[in-house]
Amino acid sequence: MKRRAFITLLGGAATWPLGARAQQALPAIGFLNAGSEDASTDRARAFRKGLNEAGYVEGQNVTVEYHWLEGRYDREPALLADLVRRRVAVIVAWGGQTAFAAKAATTTIPIVFGVAEDPVKLGLVASLAQPGGNATGINFFDSEVFAKQLGLLHELVPKAVRVAVLVNPANTTITETLLREIPEAARGLGLQIQVINASTSHEIDAAFASLAPERPDALVVAGDAFFASRRTQLVTLTARDRLPTAYTTREIVAAGGLMSYGTNIADAFHHIGVYTGSILKGVKPADLPVVQSTKIEFVINLQTAKLLGIDVPPTLLATADEVIE
Repeated sequence: MKRRAFITLLGGAATWPLGARAQQALPAIGFLNAGSEDASTDRARAFRKGLNEAGYVEGQNVTVEYHWLEGRYDREPALLADLVRRRVAVIVAWGGQTAFAAKAATTTIPIVFGVAEDPVKLGLVASLAQPGGNATGINFFDSEVFAKQLGLLHELVPKAVRVAVLVNPANTTITETLLREIPEAARGLGLQIQVINASTSHEIDAAFASLAPERPDALVVAGDAFFASRRTQLVTLTARDRLPTAYTTREIVAAGGLMSYGTNIADAFHHIGVYTGSILKGVKPADLPVVQSTKIEFVINLQTAKLLGIDVPPTLLATADEVIE
């Protein structure tokens, strides 16, 4: 009896490490995003959908380690060093700042990125058609659409002359690109631009307080994952100050923002998921051309417009991809 119990115990002890080893053998994806987890559920869902279509199901034949930076770009070096040390199968890097840091951290682990800037100029790839090296992904044009975004806001608020632009100086790649483009875009519309900075929740409050003495006629919030994660704060502040505001992502307009013009971010994450799955199957990043997103969407929140006393021109309503009522 005792001998049988001992054999059973020994068999159980021998079985457990095998299961643990099987679990540990699953390929791991390091997923880095500058936003917050609670504000990025749609993005993560779209990424998993792309993975599933490529034949990978999280928890079954792949693991995903999500790292939500919440605007803390200074955390990237340590996180990436740990991922490289553990030799994860793929690093997913959202945003130019994060992709650039990932590329600096490793030249061997495959990287799938989503960037608003030109990935060639960033040094992420040799060319769009033939990336070379260990990185590929999607380019989603947020910086390039700024002039169009500003123009749509001007059509929506034609009397606006002074426009503030909120940027995140911690996200140096997108901010530097945007600052180069602002003067020409503003000049073409006859607008006066005031740039304000914020990298934390507290600094967002301070930035809005700085606008109080000479309130601008409108505001543009630059594309940034941290700003997207602070959408409730931004919508609350712009509503309080009755400040017509343009964003780059639909999700902020769905939360109560006035309008957005920019890439369909969920579609971009879906594509990143597909590319990540392809790499897990053995395709090299160098053989996957960088995709340039063409799914740009213009969204208007009609209820917010009414609260601000804005009569949306029928021409804008007709051209909007979505009108939230």
